[in-house]
Amino acid sequence: MLTIEMDNFDLGQICRSGQCFRMEQTGENSYCVIAGDRYLKLTQERGIVNFFCSQEDFISYWISYFDLDNDYGEYINSINPRDTYLKEAAQAGKGIRILRQDLWEMIISFLISQQNNIVRIRRCIQNICREFGEKKRDDQGVEYNAFPTPGSLARASEEQLKECNLGYRARYVLKAAESVASGQVSLNKISTMKYKDARNELLKLCGVGEKVADCICLFALHHLEAFPVDTHIRQALDAHYKRGFPRRRYRGFQGVMQQYIFYYELTKTTGK
Repeated sequence: MLTIEMDNFDLGQICRSGQCFRMEQTGENSYCVIAGDRYLKLTQERGIVNFFCSQEDFISYWISYFDLDNDYGEYINSINPRDTYLKEAAQAGKGIRILRQDLWEMIISFLISQQNNIVRIRRCIQNICREFGEKKRDDQGVEYNAFPTPGSLARASEEQLKECNLGYRARYVLKAAESVASGQVSLNKISTMKYKDARNELLKLCGVGEKVADCICLFALHHLEAFPVDTHIRQALDAHYKRGFPRRRYRGFQGVMQQYIFYYELTKTTGK
């Protein structure tokens, strides 16, 4: 176990932020996250966070995953003091980090996310992991399922995927899996691209539109200039930024501001 003290880091806010769907609260101050084929237990009390993993895993994987080397206080301090809405949004979600997640997992997760809510997205992903993901066991004996590989999903039928409650999204998932498994689409190549090139490449995948491509760019490739626009964001922009969001002021980290806005609007809707 490693104990770290951090500012602007809140496991509850990260869990509820809508960017990861295999993180869950397991107790009053405890959480677990499954990322790809890895499992991690965490606890937090105020700014003290316990990572139940080896130092090697923490350094090689989880520091990057949780973006711990980035100073989010700088992002918050950069907000225009006259923008009271954005200041309130950042204050409400100041513990959020933009996670560096697996590209393949994010492609499938955000294909599933279309016209869906967070509870149902989690359930759909849980279903495909149970049916098609490799069974794993961590050092403490916790059993879980890794996220399905492109090959395992490509071997599934559209009907099997629909049985996992994917609905019409089953076709998109199957087509994406076939494209990656066959080598027609290279995840490694996309991972090395700059934002606009990666976004354009992702848009070639069946079922991937602009919002989904931006979500993948932001939450997998860590292109912080990506600014996904969904219903929550569109409503906020219409209400508070009639001339458009001032992206130029926040050049290079617009996506961080997007998450503060998204989370703020989400919490106002759910009451959490």
